[in-house]
Amino acid sequence: MNAPHLPKVAGIDPPVPAPTLSSASGTASGTPDSPTSTGTSDPTGPSGEDSPSAPMPPSGLQAPHLLVQDRLARWVSDLTSLQELTERLSRTTGLEDALHELLRAGATLVGAGRGLVTLHPVDDSGRAPTIALGLGHADLGHLETIPHAPAASAASGPYTGLLEDLPPVGARSGTARPDIPAEEGLDPLHREVTSRLGYAASYAVPLDTAASADAAARRIGAAIWLYDEPAEPDERRRHLACLYAAHAAEHLARLLELDRAREALATLREELLPTRLPRVPGVRLAVRHRTGPRGGGDWYDALPLPEGALGLAVGGITGSGPGAVAATGRLRASLRAYAVMEGEDPVAVLSDLELLLRLTEPTRSATALFAYCEPAARKVVLAAAGHCAPLIIGDRRTEYVDTSLSAPLNMLTCWEAPSVEIEPAPGETLLLYSDGLLHRTGDAMDRAFARLHAAAATVPRDARRDPEAVADHVLRAVLPDDGDGTKVPDPSGDGTGEDVVLLVAHFE
Repeated sequence: MNAPHLPKVAGIDPPVPAPTLSSASGTASGTPDSPTSTGTSDPTGPSGEDSPSAPMPPSGLQAPHLLVQDRLARWVSDLTSLQELTERLSRTTGLEDALHELLRAGATLVGAGRGLVTLHPVDDSGRAPTIALGLGHADLGHLETIPHAPAASAASGPYTGLLEDLPPVGARSGTARPDIPAEEGLDPLHREVTSRLGYAASYAVPLDTAASADAAARRIGAAIWLYDEPAEPDERRRHLACLYAAHAAEHLARLLELDRAREALATLREELLPTRLPRVPGVRLAVRHRTGPRGGGDWYDALPLPEGALGLAVGGITGSGPGAVAATGRLRASLRAYAVMEGEDPVAVLSDLELLLRLTEPTRSATALFAYCEPAARKVVLAAAGHCAPLIIGDRRTEYVDTSLSAPLNMLTCWEAPSVEIEPAPGETLLLYSDGLLHRTGDAMDRAFARLHAAAATVPRDARRDPEAVADHVLRAVLPDDGDGTKVPDPSGDGTGEDVVLLVAHFE
């Protein structure tokens, strides 16, 4: 006889019942219905006496050892599934990917089809990331309109009306609302939202970090899953969901701190670079700067000099992270001072910079290119220290400027390199760039230089008078995956991509 079917809970198929003792014994003996191989029923042993074995229990009842085996098997299955889900979550390295994985795994655990996860603001910016599963932007807007109880604080985060009945911090439990439309005293607007979105039940879990010796437990957000019909997960699935949410909260907290550190580093980098480009008669400037994943040491500068001159500089320092950012700021400030004092001699400027670097940053090396521009005289004098040669674009030529082979700063006992003088014609454009622009292509250096040259040569004629258009065209052609200019591809795939700097000077 088959065991009766158990009812479904929250739309989840119930576990398969454990086999009865009679069926288990039949399977072990090789016959389905008889303890003997002949198919006859003999309650006595070989001598004709009663068998000492225990009598068979009634059909449909389980022996104690089978109950224990069934429970152990279920525990092992649950722990295995939980381990797989937490490992998948731990492999995520981005906050958005982690939130998507949390929603998908939670939906599997509680048997729901839709849901959302939201994080509380982590700083004064008020940003609170929210990711949805099976819900559009309009649906999220409706959910935000659910009013909250007067006792609930609106400062507790978004979707307060949807998540206001969560357990206290550290409770490691969730909140089920098995039949929302049938709740007495439900706010009419809440009832309207449930009808519009077509959900009838929900299960929510808080995302709380565990208490430690340095900090108390804190809530960083919450996740909620929605059911199309009245339902709720059983106790077993609630327990698994809360265990998973506890692990997810710790992982998300680490990603939040990492994002905050990256944003602070990026802000510091931007503050150390020019806030705006100077306006010098006869020259129009444009710049494109993309910070790498870890914040490298590439930099640029453009400063007006006495007698209507203009100083342009691009460089990079070894290393990444906060130390490289600080060293970049010191290097750029020093070059500005030397450029004001002796900018007409770029070799002297770089020589002074090399001496300073040797004394103050003995463990670092740097590349740099400094150009002293006199727009009125149509003359540019430049020198490079291990830096990529600039590129000049015109109606009749697209060629690299020969800056002669030179070593990076702080690599030789005494740095020295000759200067180069060029005379850009009216309408020509000078491109200064960092080596990150070449490295990000993923090609060998000779092919990367060829790609940059081809990109510069194919700038449309009607765009060559606009440095902004030139910069956009070159960047799109060299790095086609850059899209709208907000993302720089990283062919290495290891998140260590370099910065990209492209400084464009158009001579009128």
